[in-house]
Amino acid sequence: MTEKIEAILKNECGLTKDRPIIVGVSGGPDSLCLMETLRQAGYPSIVAYFDHQLRPESTRDARMVEKIATRLMLACVLDGADVRGYSEENKLSIEEAARNLRYRFLFDLARRHNAQAVAVGHTADDQVETVLMHFLRGSGISGLKGMSYRTVIKSFDPEIPIVRPLLDLWREETEVYCAVHGLRPHYDSSNDLLNFQRNRIRHLLIPTLETYNPKLREAILRMSQSLTSDYTFVMETLEKAWQETLVSEDEDTITFDADRLSACSLGLQRNLVKHAMQTLAPGVDITFSVLERALHTINSPLQSSRVDLKGGMRLFHEANRVFICTSDAELPFDLWPQIPNGQPLVIPCPGQVVMAGGWKVTCERWRLPALAKEQAERNEDQFQVWLDAEDLPETFELRVRRQGDHFSPLGMDDHSQKLSDFFVNEKLPQRARDRWPLLCAGEEVVWVPGYRPAHRHRLKTSTNNVIYFSMARPPEKIVPEENPRQ
Repeated sequence: MTEKIEAILKNECGLTKDRPIIVGVSGGPDSLCLMETLRQAGYPSIVAYFDHQLRPESTRDARMVEKIATRLMLACVLDGADVRGYSEENKLSIEEAARNLRYRFLFDLARRHNAQAVAVGHTADDQVETVLMHFLRGSGISGLKGMSYRTVIKSFDPEIPIVRPLLDLWREETEVYCAVHGLRPHYDSSNDLLNFQRNRIRHLLIPTLETYNPKLREAILRMSQSLTSDYTFVMETLEKAWQETLVSEDEDTITFDADRLSACSLGLQRNLVKHAMQTLAPGVDITFSVLERALHTINSPLQSSRVDLKGGMRLFHEANRVFICTSDAELPFDLWPQIPNGQPLVIPCPGQVVMAGGWKVTCERWRLPALAKEQAERNEDQFQVWLDAEDLPETFELRVRRQGDHFSPLGMDDHSQKLSDFFVNEKLPQRARDRWPLLCAGEEVVWVPGYRPAHRHRLKTSTNNVIYFSMARPPEKIVPEENPRQ
């Protein structure tokens, strides 16, 4: 057993003997076994005990751990907090509150001592219980594979890992190990309380399931080990898809190319969305229903749609982009032409105006009506328009919408409608409407860039004078092939 654990410490946990390890010790057989295993293998360790203050005997247990550490000439740090009060204040379960406070203590200690890792004594029994907990919640492969030997939990520290060297040992084996090495574990009475889910799984569910399969625990452990290999393959595939679909990433927003994301399989889309959410909010609980809402929006035929996800996060599908963002994120507007300050822009003809975000508006007069008509018939760019210049002035104005604006779009035979209704019908993204530029001649809206011109200013067979407008987005940055994510 010793040789096997030492191999795991080096190869799976990635530990070295030149920096300390913070060892979470509760005084039970699992954590005492871990502590002694590390000491015997020559790894510098600092014993850390956290008092949850949930049991009358917890102070006594803390002193017992300190006494054992002192006898073994190991440094020991004791701390504690009112877990029950913290859970009530933050509306958390006792289990979740205890975990948060305990891990916060362990990682704070790790940072103070420049430790290479935080080690905890999770065993194969804990692994089986964890897998069953995830199964009951309807988890995917990432939950059913269970815990890993080495994991970085970004919500506690972005670099220091938590390691679990005992995942292949059963609890009975740790008890034998303690007896052989003269360690006397204490008995934690809270392990018998059935108001904790893990305890109900341990004392009620597993014994019941073992009536169907006496080797249930071994079977579940094998399954988790098998799924770990499958998960590695999934993550490699996910990383490749992430590089191919990602447009940009910052602390508030992750942006995907909508077409490339939609081309991925549904399973890959779910994993990409989940990875994005966990990147923005590490530790967030992501259910299957949340991912299904996201996929429905991603694959919706609507040009603009949004959905609330979890933990204040939202998903926007706009133009050719899918944004996953936190509640306070400011999404970029350079996908569309915008007038951010609401001040009108005067466009002489001919002339050019530069708008926010690098968008440029150009105005020209065409002296060849036949060529203009030919170009207009072939045109598929809705940010270009050719208008009959009759009854149009020498200068134009770009402005945002105003209360009561009406518009007579091409194809409606001079029938007008509220501009707000036109925006809704054309599915123009809601957050872009207030600052969307409108080309106006006096008070009349003659063109809604990106959509349609006014019907009465369309090119006709009698048109002799043509005026041309184009609105061009800034050129996209060329991404080097060798590093497509930058």
